[in-house]
Amino acid sequence: MKLTESDRVAILLHEGIGSRGGKTGLAFLRYSEANVVAVIDRDRAGESLPQLTRIPRDIPIVASMEGALAYNPNVLLIGIAPSGGALPEEWLQEVKQAILAGLSVMNGLHTPMAGLVANLRENQWIWDIRQEPKGLSIGSGRAKNLTCKRILTVGTDMAIGKMSTGLELRKVAKKREISTRFLATGQGGLAIAGEGIPLDAIRVDFAAGAVEKATMELGSQCDLLLIEGQGSLLHPGSTATLPLIRGSQPTGLILAHRAGQTAIVNCPDILIPPLPEVIAAYECFTRAGGAFSQGKVKAIALNTFHLEEKEAKEAISTVENETGLPCTDAVRLGADLLLDAVI
Repeated sequence: MKLTESDRVAILLHEGIGSRGGKTGLAFLRYSEANVVAVIDRDRAGESLPQLTRIPRDIPIVASMEGALAYNPNVLLIGIAPSGGALPEEWLQEVKQAILAGLSVMNGLHTPMAGLVANLRENQWIWDIRQEPKGLSIGSGRAKNLTCKRILTVGTDMAIGKMSTGLELRKVAKKREISTRFLATGQGGLAIAGEGIPLDAIRVDFAAGAVEKATMELGSQCDLLLIEGQGSLLHPGSTATLPLIRGSQPTGLILAHRAGQTAIVNCPDILIPPLPEVIAAYECFTRAGGAFSQGKVKAIALNTFHLEEKEAKEAISTVENETGLPCTDAVRLGADLLLDAVI
């Protein structure tokens, strides 16, 4: 399912603007083709979305679902990921209010909204994005036989810019008229691109097989397949990166990193090694000691959102010197340099 310009979307984003928990809604604001008519965040109501997020969309921020209804939306996107994966009761009531007002719901939470189906009217729907696809099997390495380039974004941490890098690459590739598809693997990417798999809803035995199946389907239809990365090999709680590598058999990697970050955000006692060591680790895992033949890191996508422009350019230059690889902030400066590196 993919929303279009004819859809009018309200995004439930309480406490999400400026936080890692709001990345689904913020990414949708930046990259979706749908017409977003209101953002719901009671802490930021009345403020300027472009000033808060640097996303150049002049969309009103309102305090509640009731305020959003004044802008006549037809879809509510749950754009936040609260701790524990369930909405607080107060926020859940706003979802119910939206359904009673006739809105369809895109739900990226682990907690399904299927219990609200009884309240739906004709042509109204609830999409629980995190559902395991049917007909899965284990991986077999078949994707290595595809002729398309397969570029996987990987990272030094979670929530660091892997999806944004892939979507910026897609934007530039389309401008150059390169036949390109984007394989989404998380709720944000699926809400934006409409095709892919919710990797964290898939049982671990079938994760690589699910990535492989999606890679085979989309990779046979393009010259460049961009695979949305998840998690990090460095994060002790992440299990997503290895099945992405095995299932997609990438011809190249782009490493995402936040400028100046030295440790895992949620595990501050775990330090991020120097980037050349991280690159070597990713390439070693991708090649599996020689069992597979491809998978070099082609470039670095540096997240400089927290830096002023001069500092950002200095950080990019430092990383280029440290790694010997092309480096840029794809969101801030565009992804042309990254695309040149992978093609």
